[in-house]
Amino acid sequence: MKIMFYTLRPFDEQQYCEPYKQQYGIDYTGTPGVPTPENLHLAEGCDAVSTNPCEIRPEYLEAWAGMGVKYLPCRSIGYDHIPLDTAKKLGMRISHSHYPPEGVANYTIMLILMCTRKMNQIMLRANVQDYSLPGKMGRDISDCTVGVIGTGKIGQTVIRNLSGFGCKMLAYDLYPNDAVKKYADYVTLDELYARSDVITLHTNATAENHHLINADAIAKMKDGVLLVNTARGTLIDPDALVNGLERGKIGGAGLDVIEDETGICYYNRMGEAIPNRELNLLRSYPNVILSPHTAFYTDVNVANMVKSPFEALDAYAHGRPYAGEVQL
Repeated sequence: MKIMFYTLRPFDEQQYCEPYKQQYGIDYTGTPGVPTPENLHLAEGCDAVSTNPCEIRPEYLEAWAGMGVKYLPCRSIGYDHIPLDTAKKLGMRISHSHYPPEGVANYTIMLILMCTRKMNQIMLRANVQDYSLPGKMGRDISDCTVGVIGTGKIGQTVIRNLSGFGCKMLAYDLYPNDAVKKYADYVTLDELYARSDVITLHTNATAENHHLINADAIAKMKDGVLLVNTARGTLIDPDALVNGLERGKIGGAGLDVIEDETGICYYNRMGEAIPNRELNLLRSYPNVILSPHTAFYTDVNVANMVKSPFEALDAYAHGRPYAGEVQL
C-alpha cells in the first residue's frame, strides 16, 4: 500500500514519515502543496490520500477514485473539509487522526487563565511601556463557574485538570459521562449559559450545532461572560460574537479557531488584506485573544497525526476495524 500526503509540512511532519514507513511497511510520497487540479495526478499509484484541513472539492475525490484511491485518512481530528456525500457515493473510506487530549485541553486552560486575568490587555500595554494598573484587574479562576460544552476526551481532560483550580464546573453533553460527574454537574444548555462565568467549547462541528453560540444563546448568558473556543470556528456565529463584545455582554474571548479560516491558518499572509471580517475586527479588540489554530500543536500530537494514516491503512490491509474510521 502507498499513501499520497498533501500539505505535508517539511519542518515538522516529514521527519516522522520514514520511521512509520519502516514500522508498517507502507510506502508514501508527498507534497507540501494543497490539492489543486494541477497536482491531483500525484496520487497516481496510491491507495490513499491524506490531508490536513484544506479545500477538498467533490471533483478531486472523483479524480482520485478514478486513479484507484480508496482511502482518505485525515491527519486531523476534524474531517469536515472532506465532501462526505461524494466519498460515500464513491465508496471511499474516511478516517481521522487521534492524539492525546492533554495538548488541546491544557492550551484551553491557558486561554481561560489569560482571559480571566486580562493578559492580552496587560501585554499590549506593557509593549508601549504602560505599566499602570487601571483596567487590568482580572478575576481568580478559583472563584468562577466554568461551563464546558462537550465532554468527549478533550472536554473531560479540561474538566479534570481544571478541578485542581477549585472552580465550580458545569457540563453539557448529549451523552453524559460518569467520569465527568466526579468533577462537574451536568445541566441543560440554558442553565449552563445562565450560570457560567466562562464557557468553553469542545464539540465537533455538525449541521445541528452550526452557530450553536448565536444571538439567542448569548442573550441567556451572564453579563461579562468569557468565551473560549479551541474546537471549531463554526460553533460561534461571528456577527453575534462581535455584537456581544461591542455591547459588553461578552467580557472577552479566547479563540484558537474562527469561521472561514481555511487558507488563513498555517499560511504566511503578512502584508495582505485578508478577506475575513471576523478576524480583522477581533484582532482590534484588546479583550480578545486570537491564536491561529495551534492548540493541537505539540511534538507528541504531530507525531500521532502522521502515524494515523499508516495505522489506518495497516488495519484495512489486514481486515481489522480502525477506531478512527468515519461511519458514512
